[in-house]
Amino acid sequence: MISAVTLGLLCLFAFLAGFIDAIVGGGGLIQLPAMLILLKGTPVPTIFGTGKVSSLMGTAAALRSYAGKVPIRWQAVGVAAGVAGVFSFLGARVVSQLPQELLPQLVLGLLVVIAIYTFWRKDFGSIHAPRLPASREPLYGALVGMVIGFYDGFFGPGTGSFLLFAFVGLFGYDFITSSASAKLVNVATNLAALAYFAYTGQILWAVALPMAACNIIGSVLGAKLALRHGTGFVRVLFLVVVSGFIVKLSMQVFDVSWCEV
Repeated sequence: MISAVTLGLLCLFAFLAGFIDAIVGGGGLIQLPAMLILLKGTPVPTIFGTGKVSSLMGTAAALRSYAGKVPIRWQAVGVAAGVAGVFSFLGARVVSQLPQELLPQLVLGLLVVIAIYTFWRKDFGSIHAPRLPASREPLYGALVGMVIGFYDGFFGPGTGSFLLFAFVGLFGYDFITSSASAKLVNVATNLAALAYFAYTGQILWAVALPMAACNIIGSVLGAKLALRHGTGFVRVLFLVVVSGFIVKLSMQVFDVSWCEV
């Protein structure tokens, strides 16, 4: 049974994750470690499945905020979303088959790698200048969807940032166009992974639904801020919070009992 305090904290982190994810991506880096810490003892695939409900609802809300305000290049983004959905389903199936004791260590390792990537990522995407011929965009979209889709189903945190990086660095889109495009693909990956977790009964709905509501509120506010002011201060907040979670999760993984809080 989840206590009211624990649920309240989960909802708080879901709100923060939605807010950050709508702007710079990577909200899962906030939400997943919080769930691993606060739901200690819950099977990791169940935590992943529960988190997908919140992530899907928040990402869909952010996408709706961008809709009509940012143009989508469907020849690339549509293909990426379709392929990503298929591979996200496969990723969710793979993570459900891994030994339970292996997953926390794997999560910590991926968190560290992604946090380092986020720290060193430079500001980009100020100019919208698509660099690929229109005929090649679907192919590159499929490749992006295949790799990042599998990653999102298998693990998830940082997917939005990776997608944003791909659309800016590979396709040459500006930040806002890349953000909206990433949200569309991320909706597809979350929906596909969620379908698998729901089918296999790996979702705590009493936790997932309140978190989803808070994630939606955070996502809507974050998307409005992104359209209005940009991302500088949020990036700093993002790195501070992620660093804190890496430290706490490291204590849990390595059983540093004297530091338990």
